[in-house]
Amino acid sequence: MGFDVGAIRVVACDIFGTTVDWRTGVARQVAAIAAERGVALEGGAFADDWRERYLPSMQRVSGGEREWVYLDTLHRESLDELLELRGVADAFDEGARRRLVRAWHRLPAWEDSVDGLAGLRERYVVAALSNGGFALLTNLVKGAGLPFDCILSAELARTYKPEPEAYLTAVRLLDVDPAEVLMVAAHKWDIDGAREAGLATAFLERPLEKGPSVTADRADDVESDLVVRGFGELAVLLEAGPRT
Repeated sequence: MGFDVGAIRVVACDIFGTTVDWRTGVARQVAAIAAERGVALEGGAFADDWRERYLPSMQRVSGGEREWVYLDTLHRESLDELLELRGVADAFDEGARRRLVRAWHRLPAWEDSVDGLAGLRERYVVAALSNGGFALLTNLVKGAGLPFDCILSAELARTYKPEPEAYLTAVRLLDVDPAEVLMVAAHKWDIDGAREAGLATAFLERPLEKGPSVTADRADDVESDLVVRGFGELAVLLEAGPRT
């Protein structure tokens, strides 16, 4: 059965990398906080290593290896490991570490995100559907001025994407069918998870998500209903859809 734009009622958007530029935001804050502590850290490399621990840390929760904890806790554990590995742990006290974890609460939107999401809201319920905790997402959405109708945190499902329950909790809370939700993400694993849960999918290419020297997920490698290069393009493609 092919993709039916007329069936879509909700556009659910991944956040880190899809809607906001996590690498630039985290790298700048890491470098600034490290400099205050008299430590030279290359922000981009540190952000990359921190993000590399993202999926494995969540999988340990989703796979039942440990009890539920929200993303700030996982970020803090990964941060502590990285500071030890770099031999600079003694330079960062509790206050500095908390500030570093909260760097993920303050990230810049991609240049097409605000206007593109506003365009989508003219016809659809537009939701943030992210592995971020509820407080993290609230702070991030407010700080970046992202015009979402609602925030659907993995904290509500007590599991992380790409587990089906993360998507299906959002479906139930919005009182729609899975096929009435279009999941927008820049990551193959997220698109695959949404599709397996019965959602429609749109792959949004972000070539610079991981910086200029690392190849991000590409459309040729992803199976999705739509492929777009920004939220504005997605809004145009969905103009044929129903008004909410």
